[in-house]
Amino acid sequence: RWPSLLKYYSHTDGVSWLEEYKARHNAGLEAQRIVASFSKRFFSEHVPCDGFSDIETLGCPSHFFEDELMCILNMEGRKGLTWKYYAKKILYFLRQQNILKNLKEYLQRPTDRQSFLEGAVLIDQYCNPLSDICLKSVQAQVDDITDKVRKVLRTKNPRHPSLASKAGEVLIPEVELQRQVLDAMNCVLYEQLKYKGNELDYYNSLNSYIHQVLIRRTGIPISLSVLYLTIARQLGVKLEPVNFPSHFLLRWCQGKEGSTDIFDYTYIDAFGKGKQLTVKECEYLIGHHVTEEFYGVVTSKEVLQRMVGNLLNLGKRESTDQSYQLLRDSLDLYLAMYPDNVQHLMLQARLYFHLGIWPEKVLDILQHIQALDPSQHGAVGYLVQHTLEHIERRKEEVGPEVKHRSDEKHKEVCFSIGLIMKHKRYGYNCVIYGWDPACMMGHEWIRNMNVHSLPHGPHQPFYNVLVEDGSCRYAAQ
Repeated sequence: RWPSLLKYYSHTDGVSWLEEYKARHNAGLEAQRIVASFSKRFFSEHVPCDGFSDIETLGCPSHFFEDELMCILNMEGRKGLTWKYYAKKILYFLRQQNILKNLKEYLQRPTDRQSFLEGAVLIDQYCNPLSDICLKSVQAQVDDITDKVRKVLRTKNPRHPSLASKAGEVLIPEVELQRQVLDAMNCVLYEQLKYKGNELDYYNSLNSYIHQVLIRRTGIPISLSVLYLTIARQLGVKLEPVNFPSHFLLRWCQGKEGSTDIFDYTYIDAFGKGKQLTVKECEYLIGHHVTEEFYGVVTSKEVLQRMVGNLLNLGKRESTDQSYQLLRDSLDLYLAMYPDNVQHLMLQARLYFHLGIWPEKVLDILQHIQALDPSQHGAVGYLVQHTLEHIERRKEEVGPEVKHRSDEKHKEVCFSIGLIMKHKRYGYNCVIYGWDPACMMGHEWIRNMNVHSLPHGPHQPFYNVLVEDGSCRYAAQ
């Protein structure tokens, strides 16, 4: 276990290894106790967000706790599948809490210390908390591309100033020398490494994750722009992000530094192989005229807002379990940056309400919305009423009702618990762990899932199934 824990120690620390061993051992026992308790508490529903309250008050170092969860997940073969299922959920929650804390620290720094690359990595980490993504490895890959650009530059101009400077510490003042850097970058990125804009699968969330952009060498305008801008700055060329409508761009100053005249800039399309555009060509790109304000430079926070906004829109496009997770993650990120945004707070409340989870949190959000914007009274009142009903129903629940298929009212039920099934339309494999003689979900769920389009609509047996990917679904007979 030492290699994975090595990063938490310094060579100069005087560490009592016996005490460290005891702390790790106790953290392991605590992690096992919590994971074992989860299946007893939450066997019948999603793990509610408030189910993690005992993890937030851990009495042991969190990296030891995480290490034990990783050991559970890495158990060989098909051992301890229930433990693995809940260990994964707990690890997801723990890492996201940590990343959110790092994001808030990042946003509090002065603007000149907010690296665009680091912001993109934080978003990537939050949406993929179980992947091994770290700023250090992403930066190393970017440095590797930068070195390749220097090699090309050396063949064109052996005395170029960016070959001598370290990591963009010195900005190159001459426009012609800057042009040589950008030409070398275009040669390396688009000709040698074959980076390109993903036109065929534009609405794939992988295009927004910086570690995936580096692996797949494909992305959307904003993710490719962050990469392009980072490399340029490391080579001494100051490019700036432009929040252009429908197509994110970079701008490169050709006139006096800090000029407010939009015609003093050349605009760079990282999605279009680094093509350099005039103001008119930018408008041809999106097919309509825009005002001068859209050519202005934006802050790193505004760049992150646009990246998160893209993920939010992807989460809204599809209503599957995976995209609900994307919608939840991107809403968390958006509200970490803009905690008083009424529109997104309302969307978060509706989402939790729709999924039937964390009703107490829904009430907190609604109370916050009401304080921010009293004009939302109608929508807030409706959700408050139904959420309170949900809490009351939950108090009255006395455990699962025992159902017998021999009962007359259950005569339509064809399949039994424990059967492995394959879904006719969606093709997933699953196991049945419960059933209802008719659809027991609320009207909103039935409408959203388009149940009425089925041959027997909601008036047929519905089955609780555990899918092979670990998600739970409610499938019509």
